[in-house]
Amino acid sequence: MTAPEGADPARRVLLKLSGEAFGGGSVGLDPDVVRGIAHQIARAAREGVQIACVIGGGNFFRGAQLQQRGMDRARADYMGMLGTVMNCLALQDFLEKEGVPTRVQTAIAMGQVAEPYIPRRAIRHMEKGRVVIFGAGAGMPYFSTDTVSAQRALEIHCDVVLMSKHGVDGVYTADPRTDPDAVKLDTLTYSQALTSNLKVVDAAAFSLCMENGLDMLVFGMGGEDSITRALRGEKIGTLVTAG
Repeated sequence: MTAPEGADPARRVLLKLSGEAFGGGSVGLDPDVVRGIAHQIARAAREGVQIACVIGGGNFFRGAQLQQRGMDRARADYMGMLGTVMNCLALQDFLEKEGVPTRVQTAIAMGQVAEPYIPRRAIRHMEKGRVVIFGAGAGMPYFSTDTVSAQRALEIHCDVVLMSKHGVDGVYTADPRTDPDAVKLDTLTYSQALTSNLKVVDAAAFSLCMENGLDMLVFGMGGEDSITRALRGEKIGTLVTAG
């Protein structure tokens, strides 16, 4: 299949997907939302873009929030990791219904539903045109899926990490949901983001990408083709660079 103008079939990307979006804004899983996300990913995969995904678990559990209600933070984080695996299996199902071969790899061993996380095997899957979906976070508590996305992207040699966000379409000078004067930025550096304490992505993820020269695109999941456009390398959202 010939890639459309502007697409780069040689791209290898790590796509971070919001768990909150998978729930359609509520607790649980919205199959229609996941089906739509899978359709967008499939379009880029069929054009030759090599794709790996990390999915949050916010539609099921958030460790930090459970800790505030009295749970042990480490145990709550492990519950969140299991929530991400449920999202991974849902995305795998809808991607394969689109005719796109996939593999789920998890940082916590669960051999009946997924492969263990093995970076070289993940790279080989992508080279063969399979979408690889990483679940269970880093397999350790206290690490956000934003940070895991940066780490996985570096380890499997991605060209860029794509951070899709639910409810915001890029990086702003302030929170646009509370500050009407907030201005969307087309580009900025990691140093600027950290100095300005812009929290759209975890500081640890920003730092990891900055130290290793990995570009990050922050964009909104809204719209019928925003994910496909980001995967293709089109201009969308906010591009964050090392400088």
